[in-house]
Amino acid sequence: MSHIRRDGRQATDLRPLSFTRRYTKQAPGSVLVRSGETVVLCTCSVEQTVPEFLEGTGKGWLTAEYAMLPGSTNRRKPRERSGKPDGRGIEIQRLIGRALRTCIHLDKLGERTLHLDCDVLQADGGTRTASINGAYIALMDALCFIRSKDPALPPNADLLTGSVAAISVGLLEDRVLVDLDYPEDRDAQVDLNLVMTGAGQLIEIQAGGEEATFTRAQLDEMVKAGEDAILYITRLQNQALLQPLT
Repeated sequence: MSHIRRDGRQATDLRPLSFTRRYTKQAPGSVLVRSGETVVLCTCSVEQTVPEFLEGTGKGWLTAEYAMLPGSTNRRKPRERSGKPDGRGIEIQRLIGRALRTCIHLDKLGERTLHLDCDVLQADGGTRTASINGAYIALMDALCFIRSKDPALPPNADLLTGSVAAISVGLLEDRVLVDLDYPEDRDAQVDLNLVMTGAGQLIEIQAGGEEATFTRAQLDEMVKAGEDAILYITRLQNQALLQPLT
């Protein structure tokens, strides 16, 4: 296999990544994420209630939903119907929720729920990681919205533990590749999704061989490549959040 990937990238190069904030006007947080040909709309809505198990505790909650729209793939993806859950979608939305709950002190949020919705408009690999990267920015904008209505909400320095970002890494023909597109993801011997804080702490590692095994040394190489990519994504997230909202 050539050292140059089919789209001209080197092994550790990411696809062009951008965040467009306030993409829609109704949700307090709304971000369009473009990662190469993958496009995801991430919104964060606020509800002034909490699940029953948190009522009266003063603690807030954060939850996530993920879906691929019918036209997001080259063959129409049927919409989810009641009683026919999409197992892959449920697994991904649980990952998004777990990841984002690590960055906020829910006990300081007050009794309100933050709903993160990640809808894939176009899929070309890495939809779960793009969702996490955009959801973090949508969450930050939603917190600013809440604070504009409720000045009692603690400042981010007290409310947040840090930032969250994610990247896909794979092993293809024994080469470690970062930010796999769909053909690479389809053909990879090993898939790994890495979620970390901006400070470099691990949140989650999802790794598995596709009819293949991998060594501890290969795992370490994939995690290191993913860590370097996440540091870069974190810088892009911070740059996006520094831009003024219109």
